[in-house]
Amino acid sequence: MELKFILETLLFQAQKPLNAEELREILRLAAERSEDPETKAFKKVKSEEIISVLDQLEVDHAAAQRSYRLICVAGAWQFVSQPEYAPWLRAMLGARVRPPRLSQAALETLAIVAYRQPLTRAEIEQIRGVSVDGVMQTLIERGLVEAVGRAEAVGHATTYGTTGAFLEYFGLRNLDDLPAADDLRRIELKKSAPLQTAESNLATAPPAELEASAPAQSSAPDAPVENAGQPVGLEVGETPAPSEGEEAETAATETPQESLAAASNDSADGSAPPNSDRLEPPQ
Repeated sequence: MELKFILETLLFQAQKPLNAEELREILRLAAERSEDPETKAFKKVKSEEIISVLDQLEVDHAAAQRSYRLICVAGAWQFVSQPEYAPWLRAMLGARVRPPRLSQAALETLAIVAYRQPLTRAEIEQIRGVSVDGVMQTLIERGLVEAVGRAEAVGHATTYGTTGAFLEYFGLRNLDDLPAADDLRRIELKKSAPLQTAESNLATAPPAELEASAPAQSSAPDAPVENAGQPVGLEVGETPAPSEGEEAETAATETPQESLAAASNDSADGSAPPNSDRLEPPQ
């Protein structure tokens, strides 16, 4: 009995796509529960061999030009009918309600995540030049994008990547099947400097910066001064008027919200081809 036909039978009867590891586990369980030497012979089949056999089986079915074919999507294998038979299948099974198509903004954002993952929202906005909060929420709700880790930079922002549902949506075996987009891959991102730490749980600045920021100490001893801190020419309790330098310094001070808005405006100046190699789902 050939392994190719065993795998073909399993995939015909499967209720969902199966990857190489799942098929390997089925072969192992069958060998343990059977006394047939021929069945036990497939107990230690490696995943690499299963994938090789499935690749050959895919070629065989494509050459046979049947009404169905074997495909691999997101690393899992399944039999599917040929697209030209869709009208008769739709009449028998009914039209499947599909979610709304992705907007142009969502496709552009999804392409950035797919080609540059993992990356943070700030890095996505740096490439697109606009805020992506609403678009990212839509992609996460649709299961196309998910949080995959934390950035090794100040703040440890969440990084995002694509999901298995993304590969299924576009009919891709893996990310290597993405169309070429060299321009999008070559865009340089401004990375935040990593934390300088003295201990694993204590973030510190480099020694040079600490020395530079330290206030200068006078070598002369401090002499006692009567009414220290009271400007000359003012009575006790009288408030001095601010100088021009102090007014300028006060006017230049921003709230954290204003600083954040300014930083967002600066990141929106990043240039990138907004329509670089958009992904379109298979028809």
